[in-house]
Amino acid sequence: MTRKYHRILIGLLLPWLFGLAACGGSDGGAQIVTIGGTAAPNTPGEQIWLNFARDAEAGSDGRLEIRPLIYGQLGSEEQLLSGLRRGRIQFANLSAQVASTLVPELSLLYAPFLFDDEAEADFVYDRYLTDIYTELLAENGMHLVTWYEIGFHSVYARNDPILLPEDAAGRRFRVSAAINARLFAEAIGADVIPLGYGEIVPSLQTGLIDAGENSISLFARTGISAEAPHFTLTRHAFGVSVIVADKRWWDGLPADLRQLVEDSFPSIDESRQVTRAQDIEDLADATLGIQVHPLTDAQRQQWMSATAGVTAQLLDMIGGRGREVYDLILAGKTAYTTE
Repeated sequence: MTRKYHRILIGLLLPWLFGLAACGGSDGGAQIVTIGGTAAPNTPGEQIWLNFARDAEAGSDGRLEIRPLIYGQLGSEEQLLSGLRRGRIQFANLSAQVASTLVPELSLLYAPFLFDDEAEADFVYDRYLTDIYTELLAENGMHLVTWYEIGFHSVYARNDPILLPEDAAGRRFRVSAAINARLFAEAIGADVIPLGYGEIVPSLQTGLIDAGENSISLFARTGISAEAPHFTLTRHAFGVSVIVADKRWWDGLPADLRQLVEDSFPSIDESRQVTRAQDIEDLADATLGIQVHPLTDAQRQQWMSATAGVTAQLLDMIGGRGREVYDLILAGKTAYTTE
């Protein structure tokens, strides 16, 4: 089936699938719980969701029927967010970039070079950020179950690598709907092309875009690396997803089922280990044909200088509790260096 007809088929099926996933349904006494996701087959993310569905359903003693529509059957992440807010699905995995269209403060997590490495990011997320983002998501009808690491974003390109910001000048650079992605691309002088994640591969094939930025986990085995094999390790933004539930549905669950659902999903430490191990394996896998371009300290400094103003722009555009979040991040970074 061609990509064109696959998209048409998904469009025709979406109303039926969302009807099937309607909140509050039951089957023989079991409450139906629909999970929405966009996982790629044969990845750690897929296995985590399948294990979660198995364990949560088995532990519920017949009170929950888990329906994992995790391969994009319900559409893009933007459509998943809409379905979650409308109560048509109960549980979803959303990138913080997509969720930031509802909770703008999430965009700040992708400010360029906000974190130096994974250990620093782990410390700040665990001790400083989870509570405030739980509040912000709850205010918008979502319960934060946990974070799920995507990994540091880097820059990919088709024919020629983008080693320095100046190499991006005029390149047709894919960005998501999040404001942080647009500001980053503008800062390096790229030609900004907003596209949904599912449009990346066909757009690379047709030449609509020439480059973009994403994590290893969303680049290596998703078809992107086959079309744009050059991967420059800028590691400029620490990507995360939010594992969220429809708060109305969540609050209506008996306490023991809420605990079961939380316990059935891997802890943040477990998912971090899985993601990071897979990233190392993917970059080392010669069969994927990825051409990895590490940066020297001097080259990294040029990227940092080119994007230095993005954080201030983000704070001005976000409003809300953005500066409160940023102050927490700075406090966490300071505490990390003194521990």
